[in-house]
Formats: sequence, C-alpha cells, structure tokens
Amino acid sequence: MDTPASRRPSAAAGAPDGLAAVRRVDYSGDGLVESDVSDSPFLQAREWIDAAVAAAAEREDVPEPTAISVATVDPSGAPDVRTVLMRFFDERGPGFVTNLDSAKSRHLRANPRVAAALTWPSLYRAIRFRGTAQLVERDEVEAYFDSRPYGSRLSAWASDQSSPAADRAELERRWQEVLERFPDTGGAHDVPVPDFWGGWRVRCDEVEFWAGRRNRLHDRIVFRRTGEGDLADASAWERLRLQP
Repeated sequence: MDTPASRRPSAAAGAPDGLAAVRRVDYSGDGLVESDVSDSPFLQAREWIDAAVAAAAEREDVPEPTAISVATVDPSGAPDVRTVLMRFFDERGPGFVTNLDSAKSRHLRANPRVAAALTWPSLYRAIRFRGTAQLVERDEVEAYFDSRPYGSRLSAWASDQSSPAADRAELERRWQEVLERFPDTGGAHDVPVPDFWGGWRVRCDEVEFWAGRRNRLHDRIVFRRTGEGDLADASAWERLRLQP
C-alpha cells in the first residue's frame, strides 16, 4: 500500500532523491599557488608522491599512497576504470604491472590512450595523468617481479586475470598447482617471470595537480606537453591554471 505523502520520510534539504543526507566537508588543504609549483611536472609529482608515502607511515588515513586509478577504452568505445598500484615512477611517467592478457592490457593494445589518477583525499590532493600507454622494458619488469613476495609471484601464475572463474575453489586449486610447481626455496628466482606478465607506463601529454581549498575554490595547475622532452624537461611543457 502506498504511504501518504504527508507520512513519508523526507530527504534532507538539498539532498538528491534517494539519499537521506549529503555529507559536506570543507577542504582545509594548503592549496597550490604558482610560486610554489616546481618547474617540471616530474619534480612536482615526485614531491607530492614522496609526501603521501611519508604521511602513510605516520597516519592511518593514507592507506595506499601509490594506489592509482587507470582508465582505458574498451572495443565498444566505453570507458573502463580500475585501481592498481603504481610500481614505477620516473621521468618517463607512472607505470603499473599486470597480466598482459588482462582486460586493461587488451584495451591498451587496441587503443593506447590512457588516463590515470593518484588521489589522496585526506591530504586534499590529486594528480591526473593523460597520455599514451607504452610497455615497460622487460629488464625492468623482471627486476620488479623478483622483488615481489613469494606469494605475489605465485599469484601472477595462478590468475588468468579478467577471465571468469567458476568459484573460489577454482582459484584455490590453481594456487595449489603453482605452489607445487614452484616451491619456495627462499631465492629471488624460484618463481620465474611469466611470459604473459608485464607492465605499462603512461607517456604523459598532460599532468594536472589538484589541491583542495575551502568553499570549493580549489587549485588546479596543469602542465601540457609542447615538446618531446620527458616529465623532467621543463622546456617541453607549458603551465597554466584551470578554474575549479
């Protein structure tokens, strides 16, 4: 039976339909003014990433400082986004590792245009990267893989990433198979790097730094590529402010 309108619980004033209340937080970040911005997007990003990693060691509200959201385009033209861990960052751009047959890898092979974002809500900061995905060199992939914990190396073999699984039991069975195939000897090379496992790096054409301010008057400083240099080459970038 329908409830009379006069007896229905009312949403909070200004709340969208279906939400009982809207949580509002006035961001109290330090902001970002032009005089404090580094000459290159690499130096600015390095400063913020290092600050986030340092904060994670001291506080509980920055649990994964290198968690990066990666957006690709699927064959139908629809965007697809997921969060992974940034495992590489240097003058060439941010990078991550994955199964090279995963959905994101298939997307990037068909259309290498990619966007990625590091977001630290408790620090009122975010960095957005836009550009083209390139495969990480094999020697870098192997060096990183060998540094992973034993269980993480096994998982790279056990998971046919992005493919359907019948149930949890199937995953556990595959894990047991690779556990027996590659016993833990305590060595860095007891689990070889799978041929189907690798990494992608974003060659950036644009890098934006977002800093939260009070009253939603946030700071947005963006670097846009104007030359062929890397992220550390200040002459390859123009810098401008975007309105929030």
